Amino acid sequence: MARIARVSHVVLNVKDPEASAKWYSEVLGMETMSYHPGLGMAFLSFGTLDHDIALIRVPEGVETGSPGLSHTALSIDGSEEELKEIYGKIKDSGAKIDFVADHGLTKSFYFFDPDGNRLEVFFQNLHGEEAMTFMRETGAMLDPYEALEPSTAD
Repeated sequence: MARIARVSHVVLNVKDPEASAKWYSEVLGMETMSYHPGLGMAFLSFGTLDHDIALIRVPEGVETGSPGLSHTALSIDGSEEELKEIYGKIKDSGAKIDFVADHGLTKSFYFFDPDGNRLEVFFQNLHGEEAMTFMRETGAMLDPYEALEPSTAD
């Protein structure tokens, strides 16, 4: 039986695709694969696919951003150390950090790009069947995860 294999890419609404592509390149390390000024479209890659994220200019007067908890999740190779490094880079860019979370099978933080699109960066704690069992038996978790912020207690 034919079945869908995976999510291939996401498309985000932005006010200025050129400026947004610059931010995604400088802050998230993506490569701008192509930019079409007349169409108001930019295609970016993390380096293994032809594009992972497309940025599309919204028509005048249309809002951008992610309502509720809608978001795009970006997985990293590595663990807490790499997550802290990326967290610092994103925070230093001036992006608004929404919250950090321990989901049991992942640890992550959520933030907004310059157009208000919510993104999540995470590393996976559990893999394969262990992760599948966790999700089936425990389900979604949203516990505090304080390892990303330096301690303010002296």
